[in-house]
Amino acid sequence: MNGYERLAASLAGEPTDCLPWMPITMMFAADQLGAPYGRYAADYRTLVEAQLLSADRFGFDHVSVISDPAREAADCGAAVHYFDDQPPAIDEVNALLADKTALSALQPPDPAGGRMLDRVKAVESFRRQVGGQLLIEGWIEGPCAEAADLRGINRLMTDFFDDPAFVHDLFDFVVEMELRFARAQAEAGADLIGVGDAAASLVGPRVYEQFVLPYEKKLIDGLHAMGLKVRLHICGNIRRILPGIATLGCELVDIDYMVPIAEARQNMPAQLLCGNLDPVKTLRAGTPDSVTAAVAQCHQEAGQRYVVGAGCEVPRDTAAENVLAMRDYARSH
Repeated sequence: MNGYERLAASLAGEPTDCLPWMPITMMFAADQLGAPYGRYAADYRTLVEAQLLSADRFGFDHVSVISDPAREAADCGAAVHYFDDQPPAIDEVNALLADKTALSALQPPDPAGGRMLDRVKAVESFRRQVGGQLLIEGWIEGPCAEAADLRGINRLMTDFFDDPAFVHDLFDFVVEMELRFARAQAEAGADLIGVGDAAASLVGPRVYEQFVLPYEKKLIDGLHAMGLKVRLHICGNIRRILPGIATLGCELVDIDYMVPIAEARQNMPAQLLCGNLDPVKTLRAGTPDSVTAAVAQCHQEAGQRYVVGAGCEVPRDTAAENVLAMRDYARSH
């Protein structure tokens, strides 16, 4: 099987020749090419070249357009800090929706322009070069994460209690925008859409179930209606909201290192799980032998519905030997 066939079969619940291998690489990939990360995030040609080089060098089963969470917000008009060799970052102090009344005049940006278009072009380039050989992963922000980018994380956390109606309006806006962005990537050739909703790990079960869960569900149902598979990535400790996540119907769920993968499996008996190696302590600071042992433990706890990967992004200065140890485990099991 090639990478596309392996992941497509796994996502469909069909047997494969070995475990899929699908780590998140961004700064790591840029460093493989020797490109400053600012250029990786700004120019799809650099991103594509770095991803293809990394996939070839480390045997990844996929390529991805993930780069930073600021694309949608930037195209909405948010203030974003750009750096030569670090990811773009939202200017929280001067958040676009610091004044809540600005939401009523805000229109979802057209994915055919701005930073969103750069990501769409990356998908198109992947389709031309490796379509049908490697799985092509598009990427969007989830409702809680994007709302935090537009409103500011601290303001949003108080809005849940002070102005629930505004939160619902903001989440509605985000879901509409993200579905437009996902459709553009799907039409360009994405096979799967990753949904990053890191801010959701900061809320408890009550807030998650009242506010976040219904909009994640609406978003994921919309992606499925386009014929897309979905990878949910929520950085951080999601133990308290695992029961809700289990109801979303995502084909693949990333599990960060704070969450015992056996506990995730108890809540999600049928879904593919990816993770949950500690990216720093286990992967970056480990050895090939210790990394292999850690992946084996994850595999044992997760069972056969398992995708090899770290809990989050592979750190940029991780030794190649440690990454190759993960690949070798995937290929031999």
